[in-house]
Amino acid sequence: MLRISDTVILADWELSENFSRSSGPGGQNVNKVETAVELRFEAERSPHLTPAVKARLKKLAGRRWTTEGAIVIRAEETRSQARNRELAEQRLVEMIQQALIAPKRRIATKPTLGSQRRRLAAKTQRGEVKSLRGKVDDE
Repeated sequence: MLRISDTVILADWELSENFSRSSGPGGQNVNKVETAVELRFEAERSPHLTPAVKARLKKLAGRRWTTEGAIVIRAEETRSQARNRELAEQRLVEMIQQALIAPKRRIATKPTLGSQRRRLAAKTQRGEVKSLRGKVDDE
């Protein structure tokens, strides 16, 4: 089980991990030990997330979202498999926590009468400046 918030807890069947050999430095260890972690979360089938949260999560995940509706997170920063597992789980938790926050709806407002008048006054003044840029008569 993975705790996201007080209301959202992911079950074990929703998460799966695959281990593979990591790229980068590590000497002989890199050729023998499978330290890279690929965490897969079945987001589309999850009963713990609402459709709105799933939509926001899909947008946040980007290309990490698969065609089957799963999120795949790969972690291979450290040489330790346990630390890479923690990093992958931490990234998933942060992503879901971001998706849980609903964006505020924008409330349309009208410009005030004073701001409308200031805008029109600035426009007329600018127009006068531009009209004075014309050709000068020989008088």
